[in-house]
Amino acid sequence: MKKRDAEAAEPVGPVRRRGQGELETQVLAAVRAAGGPVTAGRVRERLGGTLAYTTVITILTRLHAKGAVARERAGRSFEWTAVADEAGLAALRMRRLLDGEGDREAVLTRFVTTLPASDEQLLRELLARAEAEDGAEADGPAGEG
Repeated sequence: MKKRDAEAAEPVGPVRRRGQGELETQVLAAVRAAGGPVTAGRVRERLGGTLAYTTVITILTRLHAKGAVARERAGRSFEWTAVADEAGLAALRMRRLLDGEGDREAVLTRFVTTLPASDEQLLRELLARAEAEDGAEADGPAGEG
């Protein structure tokens, strides 16, 4: 190979690698921004058209498996609708990681003990709120107590 050919084959500048889940987040945001059912081709356009169509289909299929998007047959392809938002997708990822561990208590303990104090307090408030809501639901509708 000639030196000129080798130089031409090298990428110009550093190639930035996407963070784990970054592409899923971008695809989900594009589906949500559509405001209704959208085809993979339209999702690709919304993302700037730089991704391969097959990549968009793969990501949408993964999001579907995670419960973040729903799909409905539209002719020979699908139309996709967002079921979760970005926070919901992050929560699904966290849940999947937790489900893959053998010692849930150890993982949760490490997680909580590494949180900043403000996040720990927020988590405590969220747990208390969820507990209060569960208690209210157990009591039945208002006036049936």
